[in-house]
Amino acid sequence: MGINQTMNIGFLSPSVSRSAGGLYDATRYLASGLSSQPNLTMQIFGIGDDYTAADLSGWSGLATQIFDRKGPGFFSYAPRLQLALQEANLDVLHSQGLWMYPSMASSQWAKRTGKPYLISPHGMLDPWAVRNSRWKKRLAGWAYENAHLHGAACLHALCESEAESIRAYGLKNPICVIPNGIHAPPNTISETAFWRQQIPDKAKILLYLGRLHPKKGLLQLLEAWATAHEYSDANTWHLVIAGWDQNGHEQILKALADNLYIQGSVHFIGSQFGGQKHACYSNADAFILPSFSEGLPMTILEAWSYCLPVLMTEHCHLPEGFQANAAIHIGTDADSIKNGLAVLFNMSDSERCAMGERGKMLTINHFSWSHIAKQMTLVYQWVLGEGDKPDCVICD
Repeated sequence: MGINQTMNIGFLSPSVSRSAGGLYDATRYLASGLSSQPNLTMQIFGIGDDYTAADLSGWSGLATQIFDRKGPGFFSYAPRLQLALQEANLDVLHSQGLWMYPSMASSQWAKRTGKPYLISPHGMLDPWAVRNSRWKKRLAGWAYENAHLHGAACLHALCESEAESIRAYGLKNPICVIPNGIHAPPNTISETAFWRQQIPDKAKILLYLGRLHPKKGLLQLLEAWATAHEYSDANTWHLVIAGWDQNGHEQILKALADNLYIQGSVHFIGSQFGGQKHACYSNADAFILPSFSEGLPMTILEAWSYCLPVLMTEHCHLPEGFQANAAIHIGTDADSIKNGLAVLFNMSDSERCAMGERGKMLTINHFSWSHIAKQMTLVYQWVLGEGDKPDCVICD
């Protein structure tokens, strides 16, 4: 294709709904930003699931095709997907995530068309993630995923740490390091937080928002919370855990909260989307993500955009937050989390607000979707032989 011709880019994702976790916002916002770039069109290919109908409006304005899933849900096999990819006349296919049928479809598309594809692992090659369900992933790697990864024209890392994990997996492909982005939050609260009535008016709120999954470190957070009340200001804080249950982990967390006698200050409020999600951030005083493994978590960027100070582990892969003093460093063990809570509890209101403001400035200066979409467009042009290698691409 010529330099002034339109690039036809396809996004391939195993889910286009909240079932994808942080990928839901990351992929649709990037796709939306890309669609506004000159000489570029977007097509979205996704596998249907229980929440697709409710969440499809999030892809409004983008050409989106949804394919019925057959067989086990964890594999996301869609028999009509392969033919649709062949008929789409794509120049580049950008595959989102790993270990599922769309990876096979991506490889088959490339073999039949001879055209390049990119892969965004979204943290799924980080050491913790690879160890989780290790044997299932080894089998998938042997059967199809390793070939899929090795055949990519470029791999997309969200941060330098993820690029290192990609290299540690044994992959020598070019890697583009481009973070997720964030939109500025609405200026007004459109909905009332129904859960706020459960908490004393003067109490401060520490928010967790995301999947309820062992890798998020919530068991350790609850253990830390139970011992943190030895600090003078701890009793003024309540912990709000917002998120959807995965594989029964919510019941384990609730049982632990009961056993630790902290159920009075810990509130499980379920999934929060749209206006309710906005209300969660708007009513919070700080945000925490004690995760063992992340790609680049959208929830932390969202928290910063709401001027919230953040407690996070190094596995969240946002060292900029520590460097800018917009975050409190915690480890993944209960003692380290307790120490981080102590720092938060002993900060003054003005100190917390200043930390949150520094986080907001980070999102404005480094994580805007328009800037990120321009970087990704340059990568597409490069893999098509239509431009120089962008500065964000690592080839060694």
